Amino acid sequence: MAIELEMILRLLLAAALGAIIGYQRERAGKAAGLRTHVLICVGAALFTVASLYGFGAATDPARIAAGVVVGIGFLGGGVIIRRVEEGIVAGLTTAATIWAVAGIGLAAGAGLYLVSAVTAAIILIVLLLPHPIR
Repeated sequence: MAIELEMILRLLLAAALGAIIGYQRERAGKAAGLRTHVLICVGAALFTVASLYGFGAATDPARIAAGVVVGIGFLGGGVIIRRVEEGIVAGLTTAATIWAVAGIGLAAGAGLYLVSAVTAAIILIVLLLPHPIR
């Protein structure tokens, strides 16, 4: 039972950290907001927890992590918009945030509590920097 409680705490940490970053994206009016970031972070944490505890020696946790990174790359790629006629590329920061939030979920799922929290803080600080630094 103690190990299941720790798994739940890892998922809750991932949800909280994803929510913090998602809230900022929501407030900034981005397409991928609170719910998206929470779901990505918790999903990545669940894949990690399941690969560490659910499959035993039948799977390599590093392979699961690699699969999450690749899958999230496709999701992040979907939020990038290129407007050729205007010469604008939009959504790069949101795509990068989605990718980073998946990393936070992987770290939280692996039990790297401090690392995941510090990473979330770094991401939030970066997102709160003034947009055009000149």
